[in-house]
Amino acid sequence: MKPAIGIDLGGTNIKAALVDTQTTETLATMSKPTRDGDFEGSTPRFAITVREIVEAFEARVGQKLSVGLSAPGLATPKGTCIDWMPGRMHGLEKFVWADFLQRPCHVLNDAHAALLGEVWAGAAKGTQDAFMLTLGTGVGGAIWGGGRLLKGKIGRAGHLGHVSTDVNAACDLFGTPGSLEAAIGNQTIAARGEGRYATTLDLLAAYAAGDAHAERVWLESVRHLAAAIASLINVLDPEVIIIGGGIAVGAGERLFGPLQRMLDGFEWRPGGQQARIVPAALGDSAGCLGAVFQLLNDATDTSSARR
Repeated sequence: MKPAIGIDLGGTNIKAALVDTQTTETLATMSKPTRDGDFEGSTPRFAITVREIVEAFEARVGQKLSVGLSAPGLATPKGTCIDWMPGRMHGLEKFVWADFLQRPCHVLNDAHAALLGEVWAGAAKGTQDAFMLTLGTGVGGAIWGGGRLLKGKIGRAGHLGHVSTDVNAACDLFGTPGSLEAAIGNQTIAARGEGRYATTLDLLAAYAAGDAHAERVWLESVRHLAAAIASLINVLDPEVIIIGGGIAVGAGERLFGPLQRMLDGFEWRPGGQQARIVPAALGDSAGCLGAVFQLLNDATDTSSARR
């Protein structure tokens, strides 16, 4: 057994897993509140909690362990820290985790980590080309191309929620007009639903009950998603598209059914080739597993999924 620790540092909770790197088996898990905004002296409380989790796992196996850590924001190219994360997760920017933990630690973006988890042990295992969308408060994304995680020049690659599906609509937080995030993310449900639904799950419940207004709002959102996916298929030519996040889990077939029917009309399928659309397989563990997978890649200087 060769254990390592995966940490998924979120805005609300810190999820952690002790992982056997030889089998991808999760040996133990832990979850603690993030307490964003709390500090002990100049140190963010979430950093102290991460250290406590690491020490608890190490006590379990009786040895010091390497750590993979995923978090929101843009990571430095060498994975030393999150270089850019304005507005929340106070104290995260420029925080060098290996120095604080006094252990090897590779840091990466949380959406990148979720996809890598699916590549290593989930819905994209064995693939060379895939992308992932996570539907929640916003819309996250990540790209696996040619057996490598696509990061781009500054780590910005994979922000698929900020592709435009309506150039005449209002701009989102990143300046994108009519973004996919605005079309289906939970943060815009009040505006899209004309104030009738507090959350997307409320909208889905009304849709399931046969409410005509809810049906119209939901299927319009799915239509934007299908158009974005069809466009991304043309750009990236994936074997599989993975859809995860709280909205996807809550919607189930109410998402995947109409989405597939719309893609039957939108997707370009030369020679009958069709990209598969599948739900994410790993749930809350994806980020932890992906952080460990990237840690292993960092140690061996490879991004191959055939490990």
